[in-house]
Amino acid sequence: MNIESIGTWAGEVYKALDSSDTRMLGLKGVKKATKLKKDEIMAALGWLGREGKIAIAQNDEDIVITLV
Repeated sequence: MNIESIGTWAGEVYKALDSSDTRMLGLKGVKKATKLKKDEIMAALGWLGREGKIAIAQNDEDIVITLV
């Protein structure tokens, strides 16, 4: 894992969220859309969160990520 890889994964997660009708996906939906491993998704979410591009919330069943 390196910075370049994390940036690439962040781009994949961003595209998945952007192509969603609601610009919102659960963690399971992100995993299905990107085919990334959970640790790769978490690194990507950290990147996007640091850039202020996403909001993260948790409901009863899943973590929900929304583009802001």
